[in-house]
Amino acid sequence: MTLTLEAVRAMDAADPLRSVRERFTLPEGLVYLDGNSLGALPRAAAARQDEVVREEWGNSLIRSWNTHDWIGAPQRIGAKIAPLIGAKPHEVIVADSVSVNLFKLLTAVAALAPERPVLLSEPGNFHTDLHVASGVADMLPNLRLETVDRAEIAGALGPDTNTLFLTHVHYKTGARFDMAAMTARAKAAGVPTIWDLSHSVGAVPLHLNRDGAELAIGCGYKYLNGGPGAPAFLYVAEHLQERLVPYLRGWMGHAQPFAFLDDYAPAPGMARFLAGTPPMLSMLALESGVESFDGLAMDAVWEKSVALFNLFARLVEERCGGHGLECITPATAELRGSHISYRHPHAFELCQALIAAEVIGDFRAPDVVRFGLTPLYLGFEDIWQAVDRFRAILESESWRDPRFAVRGRVT
Repeated sequence: MTLTLEAVRAMDAADPLRSVRERFTLPEGLVYLDGNSLGALPRAAAARQDEVVREEWGNSLIRSWNTHDWIGAPQRIGAKIAPLIGAKPHEVIVADSVSVNLFKLLTAVAALAPERPVLLSEPGNFHTDLHVASGVADMLPNLRLETVDRAEIAGALGPDTNTLFLTHVHYKTGARFDMAAMTARAKAAGVPTIWDLSHSVGAVPLHLNRDGAELAIGCGYKYLNGGPGAPAFLYVAEHLQERLVPYLRGWMGHAQPFAFLDDYAPAPGMARFLAGTPPMLSMLALESGVESFDGLAMDAVWEKSVALFNLFARLVEERCGGHGLECITPATAELRGSHISYRHPHAFELCQALIAAEVIGDFRAPDVVRFGLTPLYLGFEDIWQAVDRFRAILESESWRDPRFAVRGRVT
């Protein structure tokens, strides 16, 4: 039976997360399907930033490191992220970017087994991860980067494998690894696994402790709604923390940062993974984003994600058939994250035409248009409106307008 707009509105009326949308600022009439790339602005963030700038920076000045506990923000915010990934509060810390944090973990983990020469990943992993890994392999003697297709990863693990690093939810297709199974296979081969959670955290239920995961990184600006370029986070299981000594060292990661000693001594626990002075404006914006999840169970967030995906896929199949769209995201919920992607030879132009129609998704080269399904602030009628405008663009072929083929520096 064909879905009606009234049926979709009934889904919104029954949505237990419907009121959470009020925690965010979103332009009227805009359907925002890019929260998997840059999350929406939490309403609380603007007021918090004003307070930080005017009162904490403006009046308290340098005293705020103590009086407003700026110095404790990396650990405090990490502890707030911990429940979202199934970790203990003292196993997560906020610092730097995903790329920098991956460098920290890859170099520290490589030193645990210097006789093992292979950093193992998959081709098509998020490119910054591969770029960082190639730099680590070039830097450290006798280390090399190898990639194998995901179906062959388990078989490629062996006595030469130093580290396995994978993205839990693939940035383009949305395909999700079975974290518990893959981590267990790697452990059986004596190989530590680093997980990139950037397209998982805040959307997909994560249980790092339960699943035996020992090492992870993730970004703060996607589903965590921490703002553009928000700091990232690291997770290290407590039993590994004292064994890892970062190559990238800074005063904030020193055991006595204000003793101003020349010789490096790593801080206990996760603090050793800090380097320079935390960027407080962006750090506290991230805290506001993480607090958007207060009172929410990740299972409920994921349940809505599944419903949004199913509605989007069904409406596209019913209303946009015959226009060359190929869904490349797994249909089975347990095998995917919280976005849906379609391959099309003119994906870029379609994406630009959608943006002009106030539906913001994004393009991933060479031929994928991707739609983020962010349960905290998307409604089911948003999905209906997005597909309705998508159909109009496909049927009218308005995407052929030459202006939609013009590429900016960011796509």
